[in-house]
Amino acid sequence: MTSDEKSFEHKPVLLDESIEALAIDPAGIYVDGTFGRGGHAQQILEQLGDTGRLIAFDKDPQAIATAEVKFADEARFSIHHGSFAELEEYLTAQGLCGRINGILLDLGVSSPQLDDPQRGFSFQQSGPLDMRMNDQQGMSAAQWLNKAKEAEIANVLYEYGEERYSRRIARAIVSARENELLNDTKQLAEIVKQAHPRWEKKKHPATRSFQGIRIFINNELGDLDDCLQQSYRCLAKNGHLAVISFHSLEDRKVKRFFKRMVDGDKLPPDLPVMEEAINRKMKLVGKRIKAGKYELADNPRARSAVLRAASKL
Repeated sequence: MTSDEKSFEHKPVLLDESIEALAIDPAGIYVDGTFGRGGHAQQILEQLGDTGRLIAFDKDPQAIATAEVKFADEARFSIHHGSFAELEEYLTAQGLCGRINGILLDLGVSSPQLDDPQRGFSFQQSGPLDMRMNDQQGMSAAQWLNKAKEAEIANVLYEYGEERYSRRIARAIVSARENELLNDTKQLAEIVKQAHPRWEKKKHPATRSFQGIRIFINNELGDLDDCLQQSYRCLAKNGHLAVISFHSLEDRKVKRFFKRMVDGDKLPPDLPVMEEAINRKMKLVGKRIKAGKYELADNPRARSAVLRAASKL
């Protein structure tokens, strides 16, 4: 492993907890919806027997390349280059929809994507303003920012970045691009920094803006909505869905989805019904879990991670 590869290593968050939440059957079929660099996948494979199977997904071509090398001789493993929003279509084509024993989703951006300035995710290093998880398709952050209307940029920063000064920052971005097209992460970070009137302690003023743009460019929340619905249909009875979120927008969607599945059909509050008539679709597996002090000491990026899990009834 080269020094560059070491610097871009990814430490899987809540590793033991998420694998435990899957309640792995050695003969089962499992899905890792976000392969990353294979930390969770490796742990799942170690618990599978000879007849078990793991199917992984990832948008990132570099993640696909890693998987093809790391598990080149692993007959129980396969990976699909695409979004986990393609889960149901892919599994149906394989004759596996409704037969999956467990699905793991580790959301957000991975450490290798953040640490490599060429990917354009980081506001701390200079690099191409890209932000695409799959840099072979779709519009880059620079392409969008250089043509989007001010109101559209403001809406993205506010909705996906939860940036309260979104309008002010959007105005600064549009003003800056009139003089020079945006093409560098440090360039954008400096524009946001100068426009932001109130900096939070220990948080770069561009943090929320970069988050919002990244989520929008990659359709992260839309893909998550699609995948959650598909996951339920793809799971076998008693199959487990475990999701690791890294910010409130993701976690809120997961929490609300699980609540709908657990609560079942909405019925009039005064209508006397038997429990089976409620049509509950899932049950929670334990309570939400956050990283402990030892993991936080080893991996500060785990501080915002939240794990939730449920099983199909």
